[in-house]
Amino acid sequence: MAQATNNAPLAGIKVIDWTQVQSGPSCTQILAWLGAEVIKLEKVHGGDPTRNEMNDVDGSYSLYFLQLNANKKSITLDMKDPEGKKILTDLLKDADVFVENIGPGDVEKLGFGWDEVHKINPKLIMASLKGFNQGSRFEHVKAFEPVAQCAGGAASTTGWWDGDKNIPTQSGAALGDSNTGMHLTIAILAALMQREHTGEGVFVYQSMQNAVLNLCRIKLRDQLILDHLHQLSYYDCYPGYKFGKAIPRAANAEGGLVLGWCYRAKGWETDPNAYVYIVIQQSQKGFENFCNAMGFQDWLTDPKFSTPNARDEHKAEVYKRVEEYTMQYDKYTLTKELGAKGVPVGPVLDWNELENDPDLNEDGTLVTIDQGDARGKFKTIGLPFTMSNYAPDYQRAPKLGENNEEILKSLGYTDDQIAALNAKGVIGSNDGVKADLTAAAPQA
Repeated sequence: MAQATNNAPLAGIKVIDWTQVQSGPSCTQILAWLGAEVIKLEKVHGGDPTRNEMNDVDGSYSLYFLQLNANKKSITLDMKDPEGKKILTDLLKDADVFVENIGPGDVEKLGFGWDEVHKINPKLIMASLKGFNQGSRFEHVKAFEPVAQCAGGAASTTGWWDGDKNIPTQSGAALGDSNTGMHLTIAILAALMQREHTGEGVFVYQSMQNAVLNLCRIKLRDQLILDHLHQLSYYDCYPGYKFGKAIPRAANAEGGLVLGWCYRAKGWETDPNAYVYIVIQQSQKGFENFCNAMGFQDWLTDPKFSTPNARDEHKAEVYKRVEEYTMQYDKYTLTKELGAKGVPVGPVLDWNELENDPDLNEDGTLVTIDQGDARGKFKTIGLPFTMSNYAPDYQRAPKLGENNEEILKSLGYTDDQIAALNAKGVIGSNDGVKADLTAAAPQA
């Protein structure tokens, strides 16, 4: 799969991708977009479970699969068959990275744990992604997105601290899945750099729990402060809340010592996302910018609002007056005008707005890929960062088993041997969408 430029950061790196669903594929997706050859290992029957999960187009694959597996190749193998295991062994002998996120203990049972893999290829980097840490009392647990958010401290601190909805709440962001994949990507890149010095591969292990914990590190800060002071004045529930042993849910508070909140904007009566987030900074200069922008100059000398501590004591009054102002204007006007005056502010953008955002579609954040089948063109989130001298050549996701013949021939298999493997069911495609094993490499 040729890249748009010849300086792809991971050009020449071969990745064997034994991952499925979201957490693992989100990692290998980035590796593919950075120029690595990513060979996705899938089951003969059905392949990655997301290929047909929530699929809205007959004759193609689901958006769930397509958005996480573009630019990859697909090989199908029956990993319970000795011949399937031999093929994987042969692939690992010439690979740089082996990534897996199958069930806890499964890769070891099939004979491809770190000790075995390191013997097959001492230079190979093996990366495993699981729900919990090695040695954890929960190590055997199969984790999904909400499980990781709950075990990683996100759910207990997200949501409202009072009322009927005072329950642990998971974020809409994939803190357990794609976030863990991002963390694993960092680890793999570090391992590749380390190998430049040592000449030897290393075993990388990333748990979903740890990835969530890392994004929630400021909550540990808050817990330590609560242990010491027994209250948190910068939390929305303060004052008047009886703090317990653990930090409460933070509602829409900013999370630091500044006073941030989500306010209704013009049109909120009919649009559930007609809101804007505004931060009132602690610094005197930042507070002056806010007061001058809003026309609240009286707050500069009013002892109820002129200091950060005072504003914490009178949050309800702050919220009320600011929202009286914001409801006069739409969220885009508020963002443009207040932002120009030095106020930290942002609109709440729903996914219809994001899908059609002119800036995001123009700057390469949202990319359009032609799948070439009944799906046609679809949008996805592209590489989340930019490089001054490189941009990915975004290509479609592979059909199930599409690259079987190409990959097996690169290992020395003949046409007759490949036909025999296919007849025996060691390779092949059985997912309801007919795979053309003679098709050309995926085209964008």
